Amino acid sequence: MSDIILLGQNFLALFMESAPWLLLGLLVAGVMHELVPVSFLEKHMGSASFGSISKAAIIGAPLPLCSCGVIPAALGLRRSGASKSSTISFLVSTPETGVDSVSVSYALLGPLYAIVRPVAAVVSAIYAGLMVRFFAERYEFSEQNHPVSKVAPSSCCSTKSEPEIANKPEADTQCCGSESSHQHEHKASRSGSKTAKVLSYASGKLLEDIVVWLLIGLALAAAIKTWVPTDFLTQWGDGVVAMLVMALIGIPMYICATASTPLAVGFLAAGLSPGAVLVFLMAGPATNVSTMGMIKQEMGSRTLLLYLFSVISASIGFGYALNYFVSSFNLSSMIKTASHVHEHGAGIQVIYGLCTILLAGLMLRLGVKKLQQSRHNHEQHSTCCE
Repeated sequence: MSDIILLGQNFLALFMESAPWLLLGLLVAGVMHELVPVSFLEKHMGSASFGSISKAAIIGAPLPLCSCGVIPAALGLRRSGASKSSTISFLVSTPETGVDSVSVSYALLGPLYAIVRPVAAVVSAIYAGLMVRFFAERYEFSEQNHPVSKVAPSSCCSTKSEPEIANKPEADTQCCGSESSHQHEHKASRSGSKTAKVLSYASGKLLEDIVVWLLIGLALAAAIKTWVPTDFLTQWGDGVVAMLVMALIGIPMYICATASTPLAVGFLAAGLSPGAVLVFLMAGPATNVSTMGMIKQEMGSRTLLLYLFSVISASIGFGYALNYFVSSFNLSSMIKTASHVHEHGAGIQVIYGLCTILLAGLMLRLGVKKLQQSRHNHEQHSTCCE
């Protein structure tokens, strides 16, 4: 019984520590969702040049898309004419980091991870894009003697794909907003409408995408902190074996950058090195079974193998680099451990408590909404069957 109480206390401490930063990240992510149209992404990702690959990585890094949400976005970009290398760069950087995951990383893991994660995401994404450019696109170009960005025209002849359908309401809204018959009608309320859209997306769709894995991550982190012995995960050491193990754990998982952060807290508490934890934080969000299936179907097995090799090798390389800098320059003070969580003054505690209540209320609202929707669908199904 005492272990269960301790588990609950550890879960609540992690939840409270992440709540204000997660709310801040969701708000910023909602603003970015409204300000960064898909057409902007398509414009800067059409070629296989180093500039296009770099832009794809830099543009994708702060976007509020997790490992599930990035799949239709990347597929839509690819079918709109983006090159394979730029698409892969976007696929790596976008789920590995984001404004919400950076804020939660600062709260739970400390400033070092908040700095390293976005830098590692951008650099590894450029590296993956260049690997595809030199060993996939160039190879196919020389074999076929024509550019490989031939997927875009075929989408015109096929039925509408999921990303195109998903993006259409936004496009229609923009077109309607520009029509002369409605221009003056919407001009006065545009500011209020934008604010409502930001809040609706941040507390609705975006939170819904991450809430399940976030809670699972917090629960697992609390369980690791409560029950896992310190030497359990350190039995592989801090070398390449430990990092390969963390990469293999992370690759099949369907987890986003924000939800992987509480798990990283648990791994650090269990004694894993900062570099091995970074491997999990990079490989976990960047790869999952659905993403790998999409890459193979749309871009071929060669691109998929290069993508996996790039993610694994880049994450291990950054893991070694982080361990070296932490030990050489004594940066351990910039990393939070489990013992540092939830150490605040009385005034700050009130703020954290209010944010915890607000975040829990938003999650509860989503749960009630899902339950009502499920009940409504069940009633409709029962009516149809009668």
